[in-house]
Amino acid sequence: MGISNASLLGFLLLIFSGIASGFSCYLIIRYDHHHAHLSHDLNDGPQKVHFVPTPRIGGIGLMLGLLFAGIGVVPVQLGFSMEQYIYLILASIPAFLGGLTEDITKRVGVITRLMLTFASSGIAIWLLGASINRMDIPGFDALFNWMPFSVILTVIAVGGVANAVNIIDGFNGLAGGYSVVVLAALSWVAGILDDTFLMTTSLSLIGALIGYLIWNYPKGRIFLGDGGAYLLGFLIAEISVLLVVRHPEVSAWFPLFLLAYPIFETLFTMVRRKIMKGYSVGQPDFLHLHQLIYRRLLGDRIGVDSPEFMTLRNNRVAPYFWLMACCVAIPALLLWRETRWLVALAFTYGFLYSGLYFRLASGSMTKAIETSHKSP
Repeated sequence: MGISNASLLGFLLLIFSGIASGFSCYLIIRYDHHHAHLSHDLNDGPQKVHFVPTPRIGGIGLMLGLLFAGIGVVPVQLGFSMEQYIYLILASIPAFLGGLTEDITKRVGVITRLMLTFASSGIAIWLLGASINRMDIPGFDALFNWMPFSVILTVIAVGGVANAVNIIDGFNGLAGGYSVVVLAALSWVAGILDDTFLMTTSLSLIGALIGYLIWNYPKGRIFLGDGGAYLLGFLIAEISVLLVVRHPEVSAWFPLFLLAYPIFETLFTMVRRKIMKGYSVGQPDFLHLHQLIYRRLLGDRIGVDSPEFMTLRNNRVAPYFWLMACCVAIPALLLWRETRWLVALAFTYGFLYSGLYFRLASGSMTKAIETSHKSP
């Protein structure tokens, strides 16, 4: 497919998915009185920073956006491989439904959601061959010749990224805006490599996110929920895996560095909760990096419970992470073939993240927060 045709197709997919997602979210908000008893995210729990019960089924908008984008492009054709697109959407269904069921019933645990995301990854391996085949680490890459190792590592990695995106989905516009930057970078490299499927799929997901963000940021009228976060994380992970599998010239560390924030946040949280603090990895608290930034923005007004004030502070968190995503994406796009540079940058990011985290986490305020949100 020519570059102009591929660009036109990507633009059409973005428009179709954006309109469908935005309109779907509008309908969810407009008629929330019919489903509020099932879909509302209440303002209770240690990680809640909103005051008005809000629909947490924005993932439905994302899924409908992706479906309508595929349907809308059928008459256009332009060489678009509908089969691969359909396979990817089919593979995402277990991960999406697991999260959506949790959004509605509040009874689906983290382990169950992870298992369903693992199942989605397994389906993608079967239908699309989306199995990690290298890490560009001398000696270690030989292990990928043993298929069970490749499959197990892929399933764990995809599930981990999906859960990581769910973890960072804590403030208006944070996960959605961050993901737009990541997907734009993935789409750009896929376009350079003339991979129409991955480029247009990324653009379709960007469109669906924009349609959702219109209602999510800045007023927070709808949330992704677990369904949306797991769907988004799964698709980003699969696009990343397929980009590396289909194009040997792409360093395996390109998507890893792009996703440094959610990946490192998840690993750091596991170490912090289990090893440093001695309590369950799954125990929620108010000590993620985005939550510490939120607390710092509150300053000496922690006790203020004005909805207007809290919403204003909520909205100020996401731009910090959009900027972070851009600061990572720019060097990643310049060095997407250069494994050594990407590895060095990834470790530098981890060092800077740790320094920033401990700087924000120091002080009696954080100790008080931790005590108030730690389980008995």
